[in-house]
Amino acid sequence: MAVHLTVHIERWPIAGSFVISRGAKTQAVVVVAELRDGSLTGRGECVPLARYDQTVEGEASRLEGLAEAVARGMDRQALQAALPAGPARNALDCAFWDLEAKRAGKPAYALAGLSALRPITTALTISLGTPESMAAAVQQVAQRKLLKIKLGGDGDPARIAAVRRSAPQSELIVDANEAWTESNLEENLRACAQAGVTLVEQPLPAGKDHALSSITRPIAVCADESIHDRASLASLAGKYDAINIKLDKSGGLTEALALAGEAERARLAIMVGCMVSTSLAMAPAMLVAQRARVVDLDGPLLLAKDRHDGLHYEGSEVYPANPKLWG
Repeated sequence: MAVHLTVHIERWPIAGSFVISRGAKTQAVVVVAELRDGSLTGRGECVPLARYDQTVEGEASRLEGLAEAVARGMDRQALQAALPAGPARNALDCAFWDLEAKRAGKPAYALAGLSALRPITTALTISLGTPESMAAAVQQVAQRKLLKIKLGGDGDPARIAAVRRSAPQSELIVDANEAWTESNLEENLRACAQAGVTLVEQPLPAGKDHALSSITRPIAVCADESIHDRASLASLAGKYDAINIKLDKSGGLTEALALAGEAERARLAIMVGCMVSTSLAMAPAMLVAQRARVVDLDGPLLLAKDRHDGLHYEGSEVYPANPKLWG
């Protein structure tokens, strides 16, 4: 019996709004790939981003264009060459993993040669705002073990200082989303170091981050927009101390696992991140997160409502997926 691929576009309202240096959003628009093989169904989810010139319609169309190839027998390995790294390949790659697990009657982590998954501490993201509004938001969650602070505007030293005062015990990581410049880079890094920040994500724009190799970095700097898949690794030498692996950038769990292995061999620390999306997108990322120094899989916590059988979050911990959801 042929495997049948269907593609769905879904909209999930965000609780309030989610603000970063590039703007605000009030809903997560996701593309879901669904593979049906008789009574078995495998699913994967992706989030296209305008930052990478991606559209929901475009990624959905890429997937729909593979329906005939899937029916003829395309598998996960063939997919790696059929689509470039990116959201569409991620959704279908994860759907293949899910279907393979169901066919084998084994969890996806076992198929990947991993030990049983354990709960992991995840960051909770605080949107960009004024120092006062960010401090107030942090005060409500100051008991969290790990907070991710969105920066990326004039006055970032005041923002991170205000956040630290409101959360004296939390581990802090910062995401500048490419919004710093060479002229304020060292000042902002010093301010983060003074606030006891563990790591700063992507302070400078991808492709314009050469200044990172010519300064003394007082804290770890993590590539995000500058790293997608293994082909991106070589360009990071001397500039970054860590990489943020996101399945939507790597093009799925298959490449993400391979990327994590190469990053470890290059002595780069691993962070696992996500887009604002549902638990269906988080579940496969949990496999990579097992080997990460920092985990940011809080996408469902930013939504007004998550999927049925979504990941279980308890305090700062996120638990592996129920097989009814994925894997």
